[in-house]
Amino acid sequence: MNFAYVFAAVFTIQSVTAYVPAINSRRDALQNIAVGFALVTASPVSPSYAFDACPPKANNCVSTTWTPPKGSKADVVKSLKEVINAYPLEGQNDVDGGGWKIAQDNLSGDGSARVEYMSSGKGNFAKFFNGGKPFVDDLNIFVEENGVVQVRSQSRVGDSDFGVNAKRVSYLAAALKSKGWTI
Repeated sequence: MNFAYVFAAVFTIQSVTAYVPAINSRRDALQNIAVGFALVTASPVSPSYAFDACPPKANNCVSTTWTPPKGSKADVVKSLKEVINAYPLEGQNDVDGGGWKIAQDNLSGDGSARVEYMSSGKGNFAKFFNGGKPFVDDLNIFVEENGVVQVRSQSRVGDSDFGVNAKRVSYLAAALKSKGWTI
């Protein structure tokens, strides 16, 4: 959570409550602050944030760029969608045994997409740390105007992913490389 946004929302709500006569009680002001906080914390992550480089020495994040062969943005999007949709639902190379889903697809619009990959959720580690639920990793993709694709795959929980993000990105990259992309 970005506390600068929370501060800005609270400051804005406090400013409004000081000048709007309809908000005349402490309870009303606190309700408005709570609503503002909920809106700020529920705001989607901006693409510029999602595609920053991974933090230095991060053990749960991989970021890279892929360059397509010459072609239109529509060709780039088509190739990306083919490769993403060809990823095995049952996972690959001991990765993503819990499946995956496209959570957000706006590749044809602003050039962004997010795919959620789930580990199997099996084993003592998952049971202890995540209540037996699959761990979720996000693969964020952004197609720049020049066709270069920014990619970031990061675990939502923990500071180590045991190499699964690198395996996932390498699998997708190999499929694109076979289509003439530079990886």
